[in-house]
Amino acid sequence: MICWELFLVFLELGAVSFGGGYGMISLLREQVVSHGWMTEENFVNMLAVSESTPGPIAVNMATFVGSSQGGVFGALCATVGVVLPAFITMLVIVSLIRNFISLPSVQAALGGIRPCVVALICSTAATLGIGAVLGVRSGSFSVSFDWRALAIIVFITAFAYAFKRFLKKKPSPIILIVISAGLGILLY
Repeated sequence: MICWELFLVFLELGAVSFGGGYGMISLLREQVVSHGWMTEENFVNMLAVSESTPGPIAVNMATFVGSSQGGVFGALCATVGVVLPAFITMLVIVSLIRNFISLPSVQAALGGIRPCVVALICSTAATLGIGAVLGVRSGSFSVSFDWRALAIIVFITAFAYAFKRFLKKKPSPIILIVISAGLGILLY
């Protein structure tokens, strides 16, 4: 039964999420926490693991959540659910309408969707940032300032800025993740 529920929840997420996995994170967090599949803290940890592992973040999150709730079959159900809407949409677009993207109505719709995706990503970043630095979690009114999390955020931001300014290119996300993990081990 849990596998069917995982499939349906992730099918819905895959159908209504635009902008890739990052645009899906806030919706995913809401669903996973409201179903009681994970706590806020577990979700943030799973998000970090999903971002660190190879592959699209939405697929990784679906696989991890599904696995934690229904084992291998749960992982398969959640992953198929999140991928199926995009797969079907792309199949229809590619097979039926070659110039679909150039249609004025499609361009207008995408123009309206882009700001929403940016807002979802910013909302997720703010929620995760506040949660990491202030220890604020949904359903909890306690605040515990975490200077170590702030120090890591400031250091990584300064490092990325200096890297781009002096080497004229963006640092690899892998380098940033490895440095963050090292700082986490050192400071925590």
